[in-house]
Amino acid sequence: MPAPPTWRRFLHQFAGCFTVPSQTLFEQLITAWVLCPGRHTLTRLWSVIPAEVRHPYHAYARLVRIGRWSMDELWRRLLGHLVERWVPDGPITLLLDDTLMLKTGRRVNGTGMYRDAVRSTRIHTVTARGLNIVVVGLRVLAPWGGEPLALPILVRLHRKGGATLIDMASAMMEQLAEWLPERSFCLVADGAYASLVGRRLPRTTVISRIQRNAALFEQIPPRTGRRGRPRKRGRRLPAPPGLAAEVTTWTREVVRFRGRVVRRDLWAREVLWYEPCPDHTLLLVIVRDPDGHEADDFFITTDTTAAPAEVVATYADRWAIEDSFRNIKQYLGAEDPQSWVGVGPERAVSLACWSSAAVWDWFVAVHGDRPTWPERPWYATKRTPSFADALATLRRDTWWLSIFGGSPAEPINPENAAAMLAVLAEAA
Repeated sequence: MPAPPTWRRFLHQFAGCFTVPSQTLFEQLITAWVLCPGRHTLTRLWSVIPAEVRHPYHAYARLVRIGRWSMDELWRRLLGHLVERWVPDGPITLLLDDTLMLKTGRRVNGTGMYRDAVRSTRIHTVTARGLNIVVVGLRVLAPWGGEPLALPILVRLHRKGGATLIDMASAMMEQLAEWLPERSFCLVADGAYASLVGRRLPRTTVISRIQRNAALFEQIPPRTGRRGRPRKRGRRLPAPPGLAAEVTTWTREVVRFRGRVVRRDLWAREVLWYEPCPDHTLLLVIVRDPDGHEADDFFITTDTTAAPAEVVATYADRWAIEDSFRNIKQYLGAEDPQSWVGVGPERAVSLACWSSAAVWDWFVAVHGDRPTWPERPWYATKRTPSFADALATLRRDTWWLSIFGGSPAEPINPENAAAMLAVLAEAA
């Protein structure tokens, strides 16, 4: 299947995960996945593969549904490649969250009714049927600056009646620590995962948003020498908003916030959040907008020596995984494959997430910070690429090779013109 040599070399790195025939199917399927401009059903992906090289449709369906290969091994090799290229040393910052992949039909294995965060509000909860997946993404600082990228490196399916989201997140971090035994991690997650601060994850610092009504205490007081059970917690402190109301000594700092810098007033202290973490203190960081446009925010971290400004900036990077979810659903059609049984539904969603990391990795490695998007008079200030730009660049490079790869330097001949029109017709 025609594709840029750089893309083929990237996919060849994962040959050890498959048999030789399955590796061919995998490379064709992933390439079709990023080239497909419409709904990403398996039948449409099959139609994108050139007829002269594609196999019968059922071969690709079986690869996804019952193929004898391991998605975990695919993740492990991708993680090793990404870490070696983008984070060769120092702590690895990971972004954690879950999202709902909408799926209709009660026979789709692994689906259930879950809260749809996209359509829900603070006062109105909307539920929908789908696959609830937990995703860990690698934070990558893009060469063009701005908001970082979140490249998925591990996906798990959350099932009703099974392990809780917190248990699954803990197991995923233990798996990543096993794959990278010599590296340390900084895990960033929203408030739903704040109780991970009490899980003692291997070589992992946790940063999260704390509940506004959290019961906080001072550190455990020293022993008095009297008889009886020693105290397990100190004096009860006000809830985070109450602490913020009492603060008079704010520190104003310039904070990196999703690719830009903002002024914020910061205050931090060690606290004991007894319910999830009764045996050691945590660092509470309170953030206030000096202009009063935004409400106070409250963060917690297991690293009591961390700089408050760095805690705030690192948590702000968490938004990159929300962008990643949008890209995976909108541009890679993670909700589209009509695989119903066995591990098929989970694998199809995982392959869409895997493809998004592959596209970003290829784009940054090959094109770096060079603009690849066409000039748009109505958007003259555009300076940084989006995932849609990266995907369009890979498609353009692939189609150019497919149409003109075997052409001489002379003007295009009628046969090549016919081939070009055929490709463009498929893109419509």
